[in-house]
Amino acid sequence: MVKRLLSFSITISVIASAAAQQRAPQNESIRQEDLKADLFFVAGDSLRGRLTDTEENRATADFIKSRFERMGLKPAGPNGSYFQNYNLMTSTLGGPGPLNVLEVIAGDGINRVLRVGQDFYPHRYSASGNVMGTVVFAGFGISAPHLQYDDYNGDVKGKIVLALDHEPGERDPNSPFDGVVTSESSTVWRKALAAQEKGALAVLFVSDVHNHPGAANFEAAARAYWPETPPRIKNYMLAAWVDRIRIPVAQISPAIAASLASGTGKSFEDLSKAAETTRGLTPLLLPGTKVMLSVAVDRHIVPDRNVVALIEGGDPRLKNERVIVSAHFDHNGADATQIFNGADDNGSGTVALIEIAEAYALAAKEGRRPKRSVLFAAWNSEERGLLGAWAYTEQPLAPLTTIAAVLNMDMVGRNEEVPVGGGARFNGLEVQTAESNSNAVNVMGFTRAPDVAAAIDKANAGIGLEVKKRYDNNASNLVRRSDQWPFLQHGVPALGFMTGLHPDYHTQYDRPEKINYVKMEKIARLIHQASWDIANADARPKPPTTRAITR
Repeated sequence: MVKRLLSFSITISVIASAAAQQRAPQNESIRQEDLKADLFFVAGDSLRGRLTDTEENRATADFIKSRFERMGLKPAGPNGSYFQNYNLMTSTLGGPGPLNVLEVIAGDGINRVLRVGQDFYPHRYSASGNVMGTVVFAGFGISAPHLQYDDYNGDVKGKIVLALDHEPGERDPNSPFDGVVTSESSTVWRKALAAQEKGALAVLFVSDVHNHPGAANFEAAARAYWPETPPRIKNYMLAAWVDRIRIPVAQISPAIAASLASGTGKSFEDLSKAAETTRGLTPLLLPGTKVMLSVAVDRHIVPDRNVVALIEGGDPRLKNERVIVSAHFDHNGADATQIFNGADDNGSGTVALIEIAEAYALAAKEGRRPKRSVLFAAWNSEERGLLGAWAYTEQPLAPLTTIAAVLNMDMVGRNEEVPVGGGARFNGLEVQTAESNSNAVNVMGFTRAPDVAAAIDKANAGIGLEVKKRYDNNASNLVRRSDQWPFLQHGVPALGFMTGLHPDYHTQYDRPEKINYVKMEKIARLIHQASWDIANADARPKPPTTRAITR
Protein backbone atom coordinates (compact mmCIF):
# COMPACT_ATOMS: atom_id res chain seq x y z
CA MET A 1 0.00 0.00 0.00
CA VAL A 2 2.86 2.34 0.88
CA LYS A 3 4.54 1.53 -2.46
CA ARG A 4 1.31 2.28 -4.35
CA LEU A 5 0.93 5.60 -2.56
CA LEU A 6 4.56 6.44 -3.27
CA SER A 7 4.13 5.55 -6.94
CA PHE A 8 0.92 7.63 -7.13
CA SER A 9 2.67 10.57 -5.48
CA ILE A 10 5.55 10.42 -7.94
CA THR A 11 3.11 10.31 -10.87
CA ILE A 12 1.26 13.37 -9.57
CA SER A 13 4.56 15.18 -9.12
CA VAL A 14 5.58 14.41 -12.70
CA ILE A 15 2.23 15.67 -14.03
CA ALA A 16 2.45 18.81 -11.91
CA SER A 17 6.01 19.37 -13.09
CA ALA A 18 4.97 19.01 -16.74
CA ALA A 19 2.11 21.43 -16.20
CA ALA A 20 4.46 23.89 -14.54
CA GLN A 21 6.86 23.65 -17.47
CA GLN A 22 4.04 24.57 -19.82
CA ARG A 23 3.04 27.61 -17.81
CA ALA A 24 4.00 30.97 -19.29
CA PRO A 25 7.06 32.29 -17.50
CA GLN A 26 6.35 34.93 -14.85
CA ASN A 27 2.61 34.29 -15.07
CA GLU A 28 2.48 34.36 -11.29
CA SER A 29 4.01 37.86 -11.28
CA ILE A 30 0.59 39.18 -12.35
CA ARG A 31 -0.89 40.02 -8.96
CA GLN A 32 -4.10 41.64 -7.86
CA GLU A 33 -2.21 43.93 -5.49
CA ASP A 34 -0.30 45.48 -8.39
CA LEU A 35 -3.41 45.71 -10.56
CA LYS A 36 -5.20 47.51 -7.75
CA ALA A 37 -2.39 49.98 -7.10
CA ASP A 38 -2.19 50.97 -10.77
CA LEU A 39 -5.95 51.17 -11.19
CA PHE A 40 -6.41 53.55 -8.28
CA PHE A 41 -4.09 55.89 -10.19
CA VAL A 42 -5.35 55.36 -13.76
CA ALA A 43 -9.00 55.65 -12.66
CA GLY A 44 -8.33 58.19 -9.94
CA ASP A 45 -9.93 61.60 -9.81
CA SER A 46 -6.73 63.38 -10.85
CA LEU A 47 -6.93 61.91 -14.37
CA ARG A 48 -10.55 63.07 -14.65
CA GLY A 49 -11.85 60.30 -16.87
CA ARG A 50 -9.11 60.42 -19.56
CA LEU A 51 -11.28 62.03 -22.24
CA THR A 52 -9.87 62.27 -25.79
CA ASP A 53 -7.96 65.50 -26.51
CA THR A 54 -7.48 66.50 -22.88
CA GLU A 55 -4.37 66.95 -20.78
CA GLU A 56 -5.49 64.07 -18.57
CA ASN A 57 -5.73 61.75 -21.57
CA ARG A 58 -2.25 62.77 -22.66
CA ALA A 59 -0.95 62.26 -19.13
CA THR A 60 -2.37 58.72 -19.12
CA ALA A 61 -0.57 57.95 -22.37
CA ASP A 62 2.64 59.31 -20.88
CA PHE A 63 2.17 57.12 -17.80
CA ILE A 64 1.75 53.96 -19.88
CA LYS A 65 4.74 54.91 -21.99
CA SER A 66 6.89 55.42 -18.89
CA ARG A 67 5.91 52.00 -17.56
CA PHE A 68 6.76 50.31 -20.88
CA GLU A 69 10.06 52.18 -21.00
CA ARG A 70 10.99 51.27 -17.42
CA MET A 71 10.33 47.60 -18.18
CA GLY A 72 12.84 47.75 -21.00
CA LEU A 73 10.31 47.02 -23.74
CA LYS A 74 11.29 48.08 -27.23
CA PRO A 75 9.49 51.18 -28.54
CA ALA A 76 7.28 50.01 -31.41
CA GLY A 77 6.26 53.35 -32.92
CA PRO A 78 7.93 55.18 -35.80
CA ASN A 79 11.42 56.60 -35.26
CA GLY A 80 12.03 54.78 -32.01
CA SER A 81 8.93 56.20 -30.30
CA TYR A 82 6.49 54.55 -27.92
CA PHE A 83 3.71 56.51 -29.61
CA GLN A 84 1.83 55.90 -32.82
CA ASN A 85 0.51 59.29 -33.90
CA TYR A 86 -2.55 59.80 -36.10
CA ASN A 87 -5.17 62.46 -36.65
CA LEU A 88 -8.81 62.70 -35.70
CA MET A 89 -11.21 65.19 -37.23
CA THR A 90 -14.10 67.24 -35.90
CA SER A 91 -16.48 69.36 -37.96
CA THR A 92 -18.43 72.58 -37.70
CA LEU A 93 -21.23 73.76 -39.92
CA GLY A 94 -20.15 76.42 -42.37
CA GLY A 95 -21.97 79.70 -42.84
CA PRO A 96 -23.55 82.19 -42.81
CA GLY A 97 -24.66 83.07 -46.33
CA PRO A 98 -26.19 81.01 -49.16
CA LEU A 99 -24.71 77.82 -47.77
CA ASN A 100 -26.21 74.50 -46.67
CA VAL A 101 -29.29 74.69 -48.82
CA LEU A 102 -31.28 71.91 -50.46
CA GLU A 103 -33.47 72.90 -53.40
CA VAL A 104 -35.95 70.51 -55.00
CA ILE A 105 -36.63 71.53 -58.61
CA ALA A 106 -39.89 70.02 -59.84
CA GLY A 107 -40.71 69.32 -63.45
CA ASP A 108 -43.56 71.83 -63.35
CA GLY A 109 -41.10 74.59 -62.52
CA ILE A 110 -42.09 74.86 -58.86
CA ASN A 111 -39.00 74.98 -56.67
CA ARG A 112 -38.83 74.22 -52.96
CA VAL A 113 -35.93 75.74 -51.06
CA LEU A 114 -35.23 73.75 -47.91
CA ARG A 115 -33.18 75.17 -45.08
CA VAL A 116 -30.61 73.34 -43.03
CA GLY A 117 -31.92 72.22 -39.66
CA GLN A 118 -35.51 71.93 -40.87
CA ASP A 119 -35.82 69.35 -43.61
CA PHE A 120 -32.19 68.28 -44.01
CA TYR A 121 -28.73 68.59 -42.51
CA PRO A 122 -25.23 67.80 -43.80
CA HIS A 123 -23.32 64.90 -42.30
CA ARG A 124 -20.24 65.79 -40.27
CA TYR A 125 -17.88 64.01 -42.66
CA SER A 126 -19.44 65.60 -45.77
CA ALA A 127 -17.28 67.46 -48.21
CA SER A 128 -18.22 71.04 -49.01
CA GLY A 129 -19.58 71.72 -52.48
CA ASN A 130 -22.48 72.60 -54.77
CA VAL A 131 -24.07 69.98 -56.99
CA MET A 132 -27.21 69.62 -59.07
CA GLY A 133 -28.61 66.51 -60.67
CA THR A 134 -31.33 63.92 -61.01
CA VAL A 135 -31.95 61.58 -58.10
CA VAL A 136 -31.66 57.79 -58.13
CA PHE A 137 -32.81 55.51 -55.33
CA ALA A 138 -30.09 52.98 -54.49
CA GLY A 139 -31.72 50.98 -51.71
CA PHE A 140 -29.44 50.78 -48.70
CA GLY A 141 -26.53 52.15 -50.73
CA ILE A 142 -24.29 49.21 -49.82
CA SER A 143 -21.55 47.77 -52.00
CA ALA A 144 -20.22 44.61 -50.35
CA PRO A 145 -18.40 42.37 -52.84
CA HIS A 146 -17.33 40.01 -50.05
CA LEU A 147 -21.03 39.22 -49.54
CA GLN A 148 -21.90 39.23 -53.24
CA TYR A 149 -24.16 42.19 -52.48
CA ASP A 150 -24.35 45.43 -54.46
CA ASP A 151 -26.96 48.18 -54.55
CA TYR A 152 -25.17 49.66 -57.54
CA ASN A 153 -26.17 47.18 -60.23
CA GLY A 154 -26.73 50.11 -62.54
CA ASP A 155 -25.39 53.54 -63.46
CA VAL A 156 -25.36 56.39 -60.91
CA LYS A 157 -22.56 58.40 -62.48
CA GLY A 158 -23.33 62.12 -62.46
CA LYS A 159 -26.44 61.58 -60.34
CA ILE A 160 -27.45 62.21 -56.73
CA VAL A 161 -28.00 59.00 -54.77
CA LEU A 162 -30.84 58.59 -52.29
CA ALA A 163 -29.99 55.77 -49.87
CA LEU A 164 -31.54 54.24 -46.78
CA ASP A 165 -30.02 54.10 -43.33
CA HIS A 166 -29.03 50.75 -41.80
CA GLU A 167 -28.95 47.45 -43.72
CA PRO A 168 -31.17 44.71 -45.11
CA GLY A 169 -32.21 41.94 -42.73
CA GLU A 170 -31.07 43.88 -39.67
CA ARG A 171 -33.25 41.82 -37.31
CA ASP A 172 -32.52 38.48 -39.00
CA PRO A 173 -30.03 36.31 -37.05
CA ASN A 174 -29.18 34.55 -40.33
CA SER A 175 -28.53 37.73 -42.29
CA PRO A 176 -25.21 37.64 -44.15
CA PHE A 177 -24.69 41.16 -42.77
CA ASP A 178 -23.33 39.79 -39.47
CA GLY A 179 -26.71 38.51 -38.30
CA VAL A 180 -28.32 40.94 -35.85
CA VAL A 181 -24.98 42.66 -35.25
CA THR A 182 -24.74 45.98 -37.08
CA SER A 183 -22.55 45.31 -40.09
CA GLU A 184 -19.55 47.44 -40.94
CA SER A 185 -20.93 47.57 -44.48
CA SER A 186 -23.79 49.74 -43.22
CA THR A 187 -21.52 52.44 -41.77
CA VAL A 188 -22.68 55.67 -43.37
CA TRP A 189 -19.30 57.02 -44.41
CA ARG A 190 -18.53 53.70 -46.12
CA LYS A 191 -21.83 53.96 -47.98
CA ALA A 192 -20.92 57.51 -49.05
CA LEU A 193 -17.53 56.29 -50.24
CA ALA A 194 -19.19 53.50 -52.25
CA ALA A 195 -21.45 56.03 -53.98
CA GLN A 196 -18.48 58.28 -54.67
CA GLU A 197 -16.55 55.39 -56.20
CA LYS A 198 -19.52 54.70 -58.49
CA GLY A 199 -19.43 58.29 -59.74
CA ALA A 200 -22.29 59.83 -57.74
CA LEU A 201 -22.33 63.60 -57.28
CA ALA A 202 -23.74 63.46 -53.74
CA VAL A 203 -25.63 61.23 -51.31
CA LEU A 204 -28.90 61.92 -49.51
CA PHE A 205 -29.57 59.55 -46.62
CA VAL A 206 -33.00 58.89 -45.16
CA SER A 207 -34.42 56.62 -42.49
CA ASP A 208 -35.39 53.14 -43.70
CA VAL A 209 -39.03 53.86 -42.91
CA HIS A 210 -40.21 50.26 -43.17
CA ASN A 211 -38.02 49.43 -40.16
CA HIS A 212 -37.54 52.82 -38.51
CA PRO A 213 -40.19 55.50 -38.95
CA GLY A 214 -37.57 58.18 -38.30
CA ALA A 215 -37.61 60.95 -35.76
CA ALA A 216 -41.11 62.19 -34.96
CA ASN A 217 -39.64 65.68 -35.02
CA PHE A 218 -36.99 65.77 -37.73
CA GLU A 219 -36.22 69.40 -37.01
CA ALA A 220 -35.35 68.55 -33.41
CA ALA A 221 -33.13 65.71 -34.60
CA ALA A 222 -31.37 68.09 -36.98
CA ARG A 223 -30.75 70.59 -34.19
CA ALA A 224 -29.37 67.82 -32.01
CA TYR A 225 -26.99 66.73 -34.77
CA TRP A 226 -25.59 70.28 -35.10
CA PRO A 227 -26.26 71.80 -31.64
CA GLU A 228 -25.90 75.55 -31.18
CA THR A 229 -23.82 74.99 -28.04
CA PRO A 230 -20.86 72.65 -28.62
CA PRO A 231 -21.25 69.44 -26.61
CA ARG A 232 -18.88 68.51 -23.78
CA ILE A 233 -17.80 65.44 -25.73
CA LYS A 234 -17.14 66.25 -29.37
CA ASN A 235 -17.91 63.99 -32.29
CA TYR A 236 -14.73 62.63 -33.81
CA MET A 237 -13.84 60.61 -36.87
CA LEU A 238 -10.54 59.42 -38.25
CA ALA A 239 -9.11 62.11 -40.49
CA ALA A 240 -7.96 59.34 -42.84
CA TRP A 241 -11.61 58.40 -43.39
CA VAL A 242 -12.98 61.90 -43.79
CA ASP A 243 -10.23 62.85 -46.22
CA ARG A 244 -11.54 60.18 -48.59
CA ILE A 245 -14.99 61.77 -48.86
CA ARG A 246 -15.00 64.38 -51.64
CA ILE A 247 -18.75 64.67 -52.31
CA PRO A 248 -21.55 66.36 -50.32
CA VAL A 249 -23.52 64.05 -48.01
CA ALA A 250 -26.73 65.02 -46.22
CA GLN A 251 -29.63 63.56 -44.23
CA ILE A 252 -33.17 64.36 -45.37
CA SER A 253 -36.52 63.84 -43.71
CA PRO A 254 -38.82 60.97 -44.74
CA ALA A 255 -41.31 63.58 -45.92
CA ILE A 256 -38.82 65.02 -48.41
CA ALA A 257 -37.87 61.52 -49.55
CA ALA A 258 -41.56 60.76 -50.14
CA SER A 259 -41.90 63.86 -52.31
CA LEU A 260 -38.83 62.88 -54.35
CA ALA A 261 -40.29 59.40 -54.92
CA SER A 262 -43.78 60.59 -55.88
CA GLY A 263 -43.06 60.39 -59.62
CA THR A 264 -42.48 56.63 -59.43
CA GLY A 265 -46.14 55.91 -58.68
CA LYS A 266 -45.09 54.10 -55.49
CA SER A 267 -44.97 55.22 -51.90
CA PHE A 268 -41.55 55.74 -50.39
CA GLU A 269 -42.36 53.06 -47.83
CA ASP A 270 -42.93 50.58 -50.67
CA LEU A 271 -39.59 51.53 -52.20
CA SER A 272 -37.97 51.09 -48.82
CA LYS A 273 -39.47 47.63 -48.38
CA ALA A 274 -38.34 46.64 -51.89
CA ALA A 275 -34.74 47.29 -50.88
CA GLU A 276 -34.81 44.22 -48.61
CA THR A 277 -32.98 41.92 -51.01
CA THR A 278 -30.23 39.33 -50.66
CA ARG A 279 -28.07 40.53 -53.54
CA GLY A 280 -28.75 44.25 -53.85
CA LEU A 281 -30.74 46.59 -56.02
CA THR A 282 -30.70 48.15 -59.45
CA PRO A 283 -30.75 51.93 -58.86
CA LEU A 284 -34.14 53.46 -59.70
CA LEU A 285 -34.41 56.88 -61.30
CA LEU A 286 -36.85 59.14 -59.43
CA PRO A 287 -38.48 61.03 -62.31
CA GLY A 288 -39.89 64.52 -62.34
CA THR A 289 -37.42 66.32 -60.10
CA LYS A 290 -33.88 67.52 -59.81
CA VAL A 291 -32.04 68.45 -56.67
CA MET A 292 -29.55 71.22 -56.02
CA LEU A 293 -27.49 70.67 -52.88
CA SER A 294 -25.12 73.21 -51.33
CA VAL A 295 -23.05 72.05 -48.38
CA ALA A 296 -20.43 73.83 -46.29
CA VAL A 297 -18.74 71.82 -43.56
CA ASP A 298 -15.48 72.94 -42.00
CA ARG A 299 -13.06 70.20 -40.96
CA HIS A 300 -10.68 70.50 -37.99
CA ILE A 301 -7.67 68.29 -37.28
CA VAL A 302 -7.15 66.87 -33.77
CA PRO A 303 -3.87 65.00 -33.07
CA ASP A 304 -4.22 61.68 -31.21
CA ARG A 305 -1.94 58.77 -30.32
CA ASN A 306 -1.72 55.13 -29.27
CA VAL A 307 1.00 53.76 -26.98
CA VAL A 308 2.91 50.77 -28.41
CA ALA A 309 5.79 48.61 -27.18
CA LEU A 310 7.32 45.31 -28.27
CA ILE A 311 8.93 42.16 -26.96
CA GLU A 312 10.90 40.78 -29.88
CA GLY A 313 10.51 37.11 -30.55
CA GLY A 314 13.43 34.77 -30.18
CA ASP A 315 12.85 32.59 -33.24
CA PRO A 316 14.70 33.87 -36.35
CA ARG A 317 11.88 32.72 -38.61
CA LEU A 318 8.82 33.58 -36.52
CA LYS A 319 9.87 36.82 -34.83
CA ASN A 320 8.46 38.84 -37.74
CA GLU A 321 5.00 37.60 -36.80
CA ARG A 322 3.19 39.30 -33.94
CA VAL A 323 0.64 38.60 -31.27
CA ILE A 324 -1.07 41.82 -30.16
CA VAL A 325 -2.24 42.20 -26.57
CA SER A 326 -4.28 45.37 -26.23
CA ALA A 327 -6.67 47.57 -24.26
CA HIS A 328 -7.95 51.13 -24.61
CA PHE A 329 -7.13 53.74 -21.97
CA ASP A 330 -9.52 56.60 -22.77
CA HIS A 331 -12.90 57.21 -21.16
CA ASN A 332 -15.59 59.90 -20.96
CA GLY A 333 -13.96 62.63 -18.94
CA ALA A 334 -15.67 64.86 -16.39
CA ASP A 335 -18.15 67.70 -16.22
CA ALA A 336 -18.54 70.47 -13.67
CA THR A 337 -20.00 68.22 -10.99
CA GLN A 338 -18.85 64.64 -11.59
CA ILE A 339 -15.97 62.53 -12.88
CA PHE A 340 -16.54 59.50 -15.09
CA ASN A 341 -13.59 57.56 -13.70
CA GLY A 342 -13.96 54.54 -15.98
CA ALA A 343 -12.32 52.09 -13.59
CA ASP A 344 -13.84 49.09 -15.32
CA ASP A 345 -14.14 50.84 -18.68
CA ASN A 346 -11.31 50.62 -19.30
CA GLY A 347 -8.89 51.26 -16.52
CA SER A 348 -9.16 47.54 -15.81
CA GLY A 349 -7.93 46.51 -19.25
CA THR A 350 -5.23 49.17 -19.20
CA VAL A 351 -3.63 47.99 -15.96
CA ALA A 352 -4.00 44.35 -17.00
CA LEU A 353 -2.10 45.21 -20.19
CA ILE A 354 0.68 46.79 -18.10
CA GLU A 355 0.93 43.71 -15.86
CA ILE A 356 1.01 41.32 -18.82
CA ALA A 357 3.72 43.40 -20.49
CA GLU A 358 5.74 43.34 -17.29
CA ALA A 359 5.46 39.55 -17.08
CA TYR A 360 6.95 39.31 -20.57
CA ALA A 361 9.68 41.81 -19.65
CA LEU A 362 10.64 39.86 -16.53
CA ALA A 363 10.79 36.62 -18.53
CA ALA A 364 12.96 38.28 -21.19
CA LYS A 365 15.44 39.34 -18.51
CA GLU A 366 15.70 35.65 -17.62
CA GLY A 367 16.43 34.87 -21.26
CA ARG A 368 12.97 33.46 -21.96
CA ARG A 369 11.37 35.03 -25.00
CA PRO A 370 8.43 33.82 -27.09
CA LYS A 371 9.09 32.63 -30.62
CA ARG A 372 6.85 35.30 -32.15
CA SER A 373 7.04 38.93 -31.15
CA VAL A 374 4.37 40.37 -28.86
CA LEU A 375 3.07 43.91 -29.36
CA PHE A 376 1.51 45.67 -26.39
CA ALA A 377 -0.93 48.30 -27.63
CA ALA A 378 -2.79 50.83 -25.51
CA TRP A 379 -5.42 52.20 -27.87
CA ASN A 380 -6.81 55.71 -27.55
CA SER A 381 -10.25 57.10 -28.42
CA GLU A 382 -12.09 53.77 -28.29
CA GLU A 383 -15.06 55.53 -26.72
CA ARG A 384 -15.21 57.85 -29.72
CA GLY A 385 -15.62 54.98 -32.20
CA LEU A 386 -12.67 52.55 -31.77
CA LEU A 387 -10.59 55.22 -33.47
CA GLY A 388 -7.16 54.28 -32.11
CA ALA A 389 -7.51 50.66 -33.23
CA TRP A 390 -8.98 51.72 -36.58
CA ALA A 391 -6.02 54.09 -37.00
CA TYR A 392 -3.66 51.15 -36.45
CA THR A 393 -5.38 49.12 -39.16
CA GLU A 394 -5.15 52.13 -41.50
CA GLN A 395 -1.40 52.51 -40.93
CA PRO A 396 -0.14 49.32 -39.25
CA LEU A 397 3.32 49.27 -37.78
CA ALA A 398 3.89 45.98 -39.59
CA PRO A 399 1.75 44.36 -42.28
CA LEU A 400 -1.59 43.14 -40.92
CA THR A 401 -0.86 39.78 -42.52
CA THR A 402 1.93 39.28 -39.97
CA ILE A 403 -0.46 39.42 -37.00
CA ALA A 404 -1.03 35.95 -35.60
CA ALA A 405 -3.79 37.04 -33.21
CA VAL A 406 -5.19 40.00 -31.29
CA LEU A 407 -6.28 39.60 -27.65
CA ASN A 408 -8.15 42.74 -26.59
CA MET A 409 -9.29 43.53 -23.05
CA ASP A 410 -12.14 45.97 -22.43
CA MET A 411 -13.92 45.99 -19.07
CA VAL A 412 -12.37 43.02 -17.28
CA GLY A 413 -12.91 44.15 -13.71
CA ARG A 414 -16.55 43.71 -12.73
CA ASN A 415 -19.32 41.11 -12.76
CA GLU A 416 -21.93 41.33 -15.49
CA GLU A 417 -25.22 42.49 -14.01
CA VAL A 418 -28.37 43.06 -16.05
CA PRO A 419 -31.23 44.30 -13.87
CA VAL A 420 -34.94 43.91 -14.53
CA GLY A 421 -36.09 46.92 -16.53
CA GLY A 422 -32.52 47.96 -17.26
CA GLY A 423 -33.53 49.79 -20.42
CA ALA A 424 -31.98 50.27 -23.85
CA ARG A 425 -28.38 50.13 -22.61
CA PHE A 426 -28.93 46.41 -21.88
CA ASN A 427 -30.64 45.69 -25.20
CA GLY A 428 -30.36 42.02 -26.18
CA LEU A 429 -29.00 40.87 -22.79
CA GLU A 430 -30.73 38.47 -20.43
CA VAL A 431 -31.49 39.54 -16.88
CA GLN A 432 -28.70 38.22 -14.64
CA THR A 433 -27.17 38.91 -11.25
CA ALA A 434 -23.63 39.99 -10.46
CA GLU A 435 -23.26 36.93 -8.22
CA SER A 436 -23.98 34.59 -11.12
CA ASN A 437 -21.01 36.09 -13.00
CA SER A 438 -18.52 36.34 -10.13
CA ASN A 439 -16.03 34.06 -11.91
CA ALA A 440 -17.09 34.70 -15.52
CA VAL A 441 -15.60 36.48 -18.51
CA ASN A 442 -17.26 36.91 -21.91
CA VAL A 443 -15.27 36.17 -25.05
CA MET A 444 -16.33 37.94 -28.23
CA GLY A 445 -15.24 36.91 -31.72
CA PHE A 446 -15.10 33.20 -30.93
CA THR A 447 -17.14 32.25 -34.02
CA ARG A 448 -14.86 34.33 -36.23
CA ALA A 449 -11.54 33.25 -34.71
CA PRO A 450 -12.15 29.67 -33.48
CA ASP A 451 -8.45 28.78 -33.29
CA VAL A 452 -7.80 31.67 -30.91
CA ALA A 453 -10.87 30.69 -28.89
CA ALA A 454 -9.48 27.15 -28.62
CA ALA A 455 -6.18 28.58 -27.33
CA ILE A 456 -8.15 30.44 -24.66
CA ASP A 457 -9.89 27.26 -23.55
CA LYS A 458 -6.56 25.46 -23.33
CA ALA A 459 -4.95 28.25 -21.32
CA ASN A 460 -7.95 28.44 -19.01
CA ALA A 461 -7.55 24.80 -17.96
CA GLY A 462 -4.99 25.88 -15.40
CA ILE A 463 -6.82 29.04 -14.33
CA GLY A 464 -10.44 28.03 -13.89
CA LEU A 465 -12.48 30.96 -15.10
CA GLU A 466 -15.97 30.49 -16.47
CA VAL A 467 -15.45 31.48 -20.11
CA LYS A 468 -18.77 32.45 -21.69
CA LYS A 469 -19.23 32.52 -25.45
CA ARG A 470 -22.60 34.06 -26.20
CA TYR A 471 -22.46 37.53 -27.74
CA ASP A 472 -21.15 37.07 -31.29
CA ASN A 473 -24.62 37.35 -32.84
CA ASN A 474 -26.50 39.47 -30.37
CA ALA A 475 -28.44 42.71 -30.65
CA SER A 476 -26.28 44.18 -27.89
CA ASN A 477 -23.57 44.62 -30.57
CA LEU A 478 -20.90 43.87 -27.97
CA VAL A 479 -18.69 42.07 -30.49
CA ARG A 480 -18.30 45.26 -32.52
CA ARG A 481 -18.16 47.71 -29.63
CA SER A 482 -14.49 47.32 -28.81
CA ASP A 483 -11.09 47.24 -30.45
CA GLN A 484 -11.11 43.63 -31.67
CA TRP A 485 -13.64 44.70 -34.32
CA PRO A 486 -11.35 46.66 -36.69
CA PHE A 487 -8.96 43.72 -36.85
CA LEU A 488 -11.74 41.25 -37.60
CA GLN A 489 -12.79 43.54 -40.45
CA HIS A 490 -9.32 43.20 -41.92
CA GLY A 491 -9.18 39.43 -41.73
CA VAL A 492 -7.08 39.25 -38.56
CA PRO A 493 -8.07 36.65 -35.94
CA ALA A 494 -9.06 38.66 -32.88
CA LEU A 495 -10.92 38.12 -29.62
CA GLY A 496 -12.38 40.55 -27.14
CA PHE A 497 -12.56 39.90 -23.40
CA MET A 498 -15.21 41.61 -21.28
CA THR A 499 -16.68 40.74 -17.91
CA GLY A 500 -19.91 42.41 -19.04
CA LEU A 501 -22.16 45.41 -18.63
CA HIS A 502 -23.48 46.54 -15.27
CA PRO A 503 -25.57 49.45 -13.93
CA ASP A 504 -22.43 51.55 -13.26
CA TYR A 505 -21.35 51.35 -16.92
CA HIS A 506 -20.60 54.85 -18.26
CA THR A 507 -21.66 56.50 -15.01
CA GLN A 508 -19.76 58.32 -12.27
CA TYR A 509 -20.08 55.17 -10.14
CA ASP A 510 -17.59 53.12 -12.19
CA ARG A 511 -14.86 53.49 -9.59
CA PRO A 512 -11.78 51.40 -8.64
CA GLU A 513 -13.11 50.34 -5.24
CA LYS A 514 -15.86 48.35 -6.99
CA ILE A 515 -13.52 46.10 -8.99
CA ASN A 516 -13.36 42.31 -8.53
CA TYR A 517 -9.57 42.18 -8.28
CA VAL A 518 -9.45 38.42 -7.66
CA LYS A 519 -11.15 37.74 -10.96
CA MET A 520 -9.21 40.45 -12.77
CA GLU A 521 -5.96 38.76 -11.78
CA LYS A 522 -7.24 35.50 -13.25
CA ILE A 523 -8.25 37.19 -16.51
CA ALA A 524 -4.88 38.92 -16.89
CA ARG A 525 -3.11 35.63 -16.25
CA LEU A 526 -5.38 33.93 -18.80
CA ILE A 527 -4.55 36.49 -21.51
CA HIS A 528 -0.87 36.26 -20.68
CA GLN A 529 -0.91 32.47 -20.86
CA ALA A 530 -2.91 32.36 -24.10
CA SER A 531 -0.77 35.01 -25.79
CA TRP A 532 2.38 33.09 -24.80
CA ASP A 533 0.91 29.85 -26.16
CA ILE A 534 -0.05 31.45 -29.48
CA ALA A 535 3.32 33.18 -29.74
CA ASN A 536 5.08 29.82 -29.33
CA ALA A 537 2.80 27.56 -31.37
CA ASP A 538 4.17 25.95 -34.51
CA ALA A 539 1.15 27.06 -36.54
CA ARG A 540 -0.62 30.40 -36.26
CA PRO A 541 -4.41 30.69 -35.94
CA LYS A 542 -6.44 30.63 -39.12
CA PRO A 543 -7.88 33.99 -40.24
CA PRO A 544 -11.61 34.71 -39.83
CA THR A 545 -13.83 32.66 -42.11
CA THR A 546 -15.56 35.80 -43.42
CA ARG A 547 -13.98 39.16 -44.15
CA ALA A 548 -15.90 42.39 -43.95
CA ILE A 549 -15.42 45.59 -45.88
CA THR A 550 -11.88 46.97 -45.75
CA ARG A 551 -12.19 50.33 -47.50
